Amino acid sequence: MTAVTTSSPPTPPLVDVVLPCLDEAEALPWVLARIPAGWRAIVVDNGSTDGSAEVARALGAAVVREERRGFGAACHAGLLAAGADLVCFCDCDASLDPSLLVPFVEEVRAGGADMVLGRRRPQGRGSWPAHARAGNLALSLLLRRRTGLTLRDLGPLRAARRAPLLALGLTDRRSGYPLEMVVRAADAGWRVTEHDVPYLPRSGASKVTGTWRGTWQAVRDMSRVLRDTPRERTAPGGTR
Repeated sequence: MTAVTTSSPPTPPLVDVVLPCLDEAEALPWVLARIPAGWRAIVVDNGSTDGSAEVARALGAAVVREERRGFGAACHAGLLAAGADLVCFCDCDASLDPSLLVPFVEEVRAGGADMVLGRRRPQGRGSWPAHARAGNLALSLLLRRRTGLTLRDLGPLRAARRAPLLALGLTDRRSGYPLEMVVRAADAGWRVTEHDVPYLPRSGASKVTGTWRGTWQAVRDMSRVLRDTPRERTAPGGTR
């Protein structure tokens, strides 16, 4: 008798970590080495010319290509490509350690919060330029006025559940995406918490906050998000 074997469907990753990427080949080995065991790294290549996609594949990451330029476009492409219930976001420039996301995920999984953010604490000179801090402070104050949330940072290190994130209906595809995520979460009545994380000098030049011009362009993008009319409140599970 011939034995019949059937293949089981692949086990979904415990957590997906979305890593928007534009010319980060130098930083990728450090970042990917710090993805927790059992988690999947999704590197979203947003038009790199330095071989970032090839480096990521060689290091075992899933690679998604997003042709439309923009930080938000890359982040959302990664969210759509994710398959895990829990999704994290982290910059791909070695300024943030993705292993720090473990307690964030546990807090969401345990029901202590619907979204957890990392409050960046600069480590060493040059890790967070003065103009970038000023822009972040201004946006934090505007966010408090708009939503009532008393967050002190709008940093990219964060964790939440995938399905409720998709249900937020995020539309910004540029620098306003991280802020829109928080604003829409607040509109939906989510519990949003914040914890300190070390912020290291990034590898290479920043594409957004490396200059005053880039910083204030990001502030303009985000200010537009804050002017949007609040939406009807929904629970994190998508129910009204």
